[in-house]
Formats: sequence, C-alpha cells, structure tokens
Amino acid sequence: MNIDAIKEAAKFFDVEQLDARRIFHGRGQMHEGLEHICIDWFAPLALISAYDEIEDPVAVMQALLDADKNGQIQSIMLQNRFLQGAPAQALYGEVLEQLIVTEDKLRFEVHPGQQQNCGLFMDTRILRDWLLVNSQNQNVLNLFAYTCSLSVAALAGGASAVTNVDMSKTSIKWGEKNHEINVQDLGDVNSIPHNLFKSWGKIKQSGRFDIVIIDPPMRQRGSFDASKNYGAVIKKMKGLCNPNAQIIATINSPFLSTDYLQELFEKHLPQARYLGEIAVAPEYQDKYPERSLNICHFELAEHRDDNFVESETVLEMP
Repeated sequence: MNIDAIKEAAKFFDVEQLDARRIFHGRGQMHEGLEHICIDWFAPLALISAYDEIEDPVAVMQALLDADKNGQIQSIMLQNRFLQGAPAQALYGEVLEQLIVTEDKLRFEVHPGQQQNCGLFMDTRILRDWLLVNSQNQNVLNLFAYTCSLSVAALAGGASAVTNVDMSKTSIKWGEKNHEINVQDLGDVNSIPHNLFKSWGKIKQSGRFDIVIIDPPMRQRGSFDASKNYGAVIKKMKGLCNPNAQIIATINSPFLSTDYLQELFEKHLPQARYLGEIAVAPEYQDKYPERSLNICHFELAEHRDDNFVESETVLEMP
C-alpha cells in the first residue's frame, strides 16, 4: 500500500491545528488505492475511518506521528466502518470517546468512533460560515437538524430564533447541548423531536421563516426517502417562508444531482429562484463532485400570497 498521499496530507500538522478538520478524504477517489480511508482531526485525536480493510494501519498511524513534530496528537483511533457496529480501537494513546472541538469560534461535542457519525459533519463547514454572515435578525428553520451545528452557527451569526426539527430525540438533545456549549439561550431555540411530516403544525407556531435549511439523509427508514419525499418538503415552503426567504437545500447521492433539486423546486415551488451552490469544505475534494454533497441556494420571490392554501399531499412513506 502506497501511502505517500497520506504522508503529504499529514503535513497538516506542520503548524498548530486547533480546529476540527478532515485531513485526508480518500472517499473522494482522488488517490488510487486509498479510496477506503478517511482521516479526521478532533484535537487531540486523529480518527482513521476505514470503509474496507486497511492493509497496514500501523503504517498510516506512523505517517501521522512522523508528521506531528509539535506533539499535537495524543490519540489515534481506527474505526472499521465496514464491520457490523463500526467498532473502533486505539492504535496510539487512549480511546477518547467524547470531546469538545472547535471550528473557528464555534464549539461542538463529538463522539468519535462510537457510531457511524461523530456528531459533526465537517463538509458543511462553509455553510456554517455562510450562516455566521447571513443570519442577523433572521428566523431560521433547520430541518433534519441532527445535532444542530447549523443552528449553532445561525445563532452565533445573530439569528433572532432557530427551530430545529429531527425525528431523533437523542440528536435534538445533543443539539441543545451544543447550543449551551456556545453560551446560547435555549429560549431562542425551538426543538421539535418528531417526524417532520407530522410536525408542520408545530413548525408553523414559530412563525414565518427568513432562512430554511433542508439537509436530509438520503434515506431515513420509516420517515424520508429523497427520491420520493423531497418534493413534499419543498411544497411546504411557500406556507412557511417570508418574502425573500433564503432556502438552502442539500443533496448527497451518487444517483441524484443538483439538477434533480432544481427540477423539484421548479415543479413544487416555482416562486423560488436558484442562486447557485454554496461550496463544500475544500478538504472534501471529489473526483465526481456531482455525486457527493451539493449545497443549493434558492431565494423565494418577494411577493407573498397570504391567501395561498396548500393542498393535502399523500406522502409515500419509504
């Protein structure tokens, strides 16, 4: 196994690194033979995620340690994502199961190696930057909120209020903790830990929204399938948004693209204008970017029809 690309990426440690970052993104298929390896930095932990068996994990560990001239790494863990339960083990130092990490001026709790996802999607870092700049005095709706990192950024950017919707009560509680870690008043946070399609009435109680984030998994058993249900979410936006509302919609699928999202908006919300894409964090360079995460930015037309009545949609559940 040639790990020269990993050694090059490990130069990341030439300087002090305080913020959480992806160090090596093999899944982007830019490095032949290393497509199954990703490495993330959650100071002071380096997490190696393996999507297939790594021929020589010790060599990968050593490449990181050799590059770390400043002694920043206290732990290196290997998580075998291809095995049932995605088990993790310490290759160097101790297992660190819970950490508070930074991203610029924001802080988040992460649980590296404990489950499929650690609690922070670092590929949406640029979107958090966008929210920091564009959320002043805005009422923000965060659909499929997970651990609410985007809402943390919105409140840090001066949002008047955020509404987090996710069917996982555990994720919503985790998100509330993230708000508290950032010294944000939970009185400005409306948490809705329920199935989105059974929560529209609760969502409307938070008033009309100025920014809506739609960041769904591609498939969530018993709740959402992007190929079937995305349009039903988009159709609801006209009844939830203020004039000129910004709608951020993501798609992350090898089979569905930004064209698919634009077609859904044209069909279900023709009042929305496509403004382009918000960049994915550059560390996530991908040989086929159209098949990876795409973050699409739409703006609703200025006119609001208060007499608009939505027809009831029969949701086809996955």
